[in-house]
Amino acid sequence: MSNWLISIEGTDAGHSLALVLALLAAFLHAVFGALQKGRHDPWLTRGAIDFCYAAIAAPFAFFVVPWPEPHMWSIFAAAFVIHLAYKLMQSWAYTKGAYTVVYPVVRGTGPLFTVIGAYFLFGERFNLTQWAGVATLLAGIYGLAAYNLRHVTAERDTLNLALLLAVITGLFVALYTTWDAYGIRATANPFTFLAWFFFIDGLFFPWLAYFRYRSMRHPPELGPLMQRGLIGAFVAIASFGSVMMATRLDNVGEAAILRETSTVFAALIGWLALKETVGPRRIALMALIALGAVIVEMGG
Repeated sequence: MSNWLISIEGTDAGHSLALVLALLAAFLHAVFGALQKGRHDPWLTRGAIDFCYAAIAAPFAFFVVPWPEPHMWSIFAAAFVIHLAYKLMQSWAYTKGAYTVVYPVVRGTGPLFTVIGAYFLFGERFNLTQWAGVATLLAGIYGLAAYNLRHVTAERDTLNLALLLAVITGLFVALYTTWDAYGIRATANPFTFLAWFFFIDGLFFPWLAYFRYRSMRHPPELGPLMQRGLIGAFVAIASFGSVMMATRLDNVGEAAILRETSTVFAALIGWLALKETVGPRRIALMALIALGAVIVEMGG
């Protein structure tokens, strides 16, 4: 399968597959965010997820995919640091603000800086139509965040801190998106990068969650927590794996923009699963986000 994927890089077939993968990643990323913000403490949930996807990736990394080339170890080390910072910021933000406020700000900050990073790292250029699409998408995302900020009633006392953390998290989203795109292109077999990335990335956070769990006066039952972690692990592998593969097959900037339609899915999940209110203004802003992604795709 890896040979076939490599053979369609930069082709129309590769572009079409990258589109599907980016949209799949958008939906799954929204599910992933809701899992982390949902029933359990976000730090514990993230630790359980990371433990599970490291365990899933380990046999593939050691026994299935080709061994990484020597130059890949420094790439993996940098990716580990970037993703660790991202996860720390995101977990902290989720403890301070409502999901439907934090998530759009994180996702709105990421794509703009990803497009800029893709220009400097990969020489990708957006035309005026595509920049208009980026502006439309960002207007919808930040409009949604502003609306949520005005109307949300939960966690009001820590909301300003949550928004600051969300912006910082979004900057790390842009950084890991461009760096991971560089990493998956730097190895001959893309599945080598994916397997080793998930194994290495999952090594730290379970320890952090373990010590947090031990310090809790009333820690949750491990069974339901690990069940959520296992589900989240498969969602994370499918989500992050899809968008990373999309960035190898096609333009990094376009994949990043299409993934940000996850904000639409996040709002729907917040309404249906987390019982957070969604009204006509939110629906209009979500439509604006989707329109921006369509303009970027059609403009290219």
